[in-house]
Amino acid sequence: MSRVTATPQRRGHVAMFAGDEQPWPRLLRRIPDRELGMVPVAGALVLIWGVFAAIEPAFLSADNLVNLTLQSVPTGVIALGLVLVLLVGQIDLSVGSVSGLAAAVVAVTTVQTDWPITLGLLLALAVGVVVGLGYGVLVTRLGLPSFVLTLAGLLVLAGVQQRVLSPQGSINLPFESWLVRFAQQSFLSPLAAWSLVVVAVTVVTAVQLVERARRARAGLPRVGLGRLVLRTAALATLLCATVAYLGTERGIGYPVVLLVALVVVFDVLLRRTRWGRSVRAVGGDPRSALLLGVAVRRTTVSCFVACSTLAALGGILSAGRLAAANQGTGGTETFLTAIAAAVIGGTSLFGGRGSAWSALLGVLVLTSISSGLTLLNLDTSSRYIVTGLVLALALTADTLIRGRRAPDKGPAARLRP
Repeated sequence: MSRVTATPQRRGHVAMFAGDEQPWPRLLRRIPDRELGMVPVAGALVLIWGVFAAIEPAFLSADNLVNLTLQSVPTGVIALGLVLVLLVGQIDLSVGSVSGLAAAVVAVTTVQTDWPITLGLLLALAVGVVVGLGYGVLVTRLGLPSFVLTLAGLLVLAGVQQRVLSPQGSINLPFESWLVRFAQQSFLSPLAAWSLVVVAVTVVTAVQLVERARRARAGLPRVGLGRLVLRTAALATLLCATVAYLGTERGIGYPVVLLVALVVVFDVLLRRTRWGRSVRAVGGDPRSALLLGVAVRRTTVSCFVACSTLAALGGILSAGRLAAANQGTGGTETFLTAIAAAVIGGTSLFGGRGSAWSALLGVLVLTSISSGLTLLNLDTSSRYIVTGLVLALALTADTLIRGRRAPDKGPAARLRP
């Protein structure tokens, strides 16, 4: 039998198909999906802060950062719900209208009808649950496209919001109500803030050690102790620096704690529960997920319900922060900013890839841009232009990364144009 000698040219040709000389895709595949989109976003956030601080030193003042974090909360909560819907390959364009309607319900029930504010909050959240349930059923049972369905919902709910607020059009919430005090004036005491830091670092360290031990018993690769120590030290340093610096002014607001707590809860649900694995499976390939026994319809409905409920909560927090609800609450800018925050934060528009932390990172990027441009006395048009460019870059990066991380399907797939 004759042997074929691989010449240098032939060896290079074979290596091209085998991927031996393509370290960039291999490096991308080593990064977990939930972290892939967040790494460049975190770097972009640091760059944005550095640029604005160099131009306007007041940007990094403790007072401005406290305001920035508080401004991020309502949109961040809405963006968190959008992350869930995007993960299953769907979209909800009506989150702004849902938030505006929820704010209107709270204002009308507590100011005009003298209901207890807690009852008004529950009714507003119930509106979100009903809307999300309706979307989920219509999408999964009738096969309606979520883009068009939620666009119709946006118009309908905006009209309902105007009917609820009419004829006043705007209702002010009393400043002495606990909702307004919670959204505007409530901050952690230094003792509570430092206690939360200790608890957070301890819990994260314990979880990593338990996971490492579990993988060791199963004979699976595990994170080295050195890397684990570095992660813990980095987290502790970041939290301590944040608490110490913001503590020089008002400190960390309760709404910020609520947002971070929601992100942590949904991050655990997405990574550690059967529901979270179902969400990613449905977003990756619904048909394959169905063949594997995943409850595709139920999972999709649950994401729509969670999205609308979080949108309603975001509207409630927005009403508390502004101490008012009007026909402009939850307008077009709200849902566009929330969608942009989810995508910029690293959530894929194609479904199956993203993290709860994407909402937090994305909204911090957008709020930082808005705050920085405001300090520079630039108008709203500049903010729209910059936000649009950042969103376009995020979408481009998502598309390129998705293509480079595509599994190797052989020479035929590589030669396909």
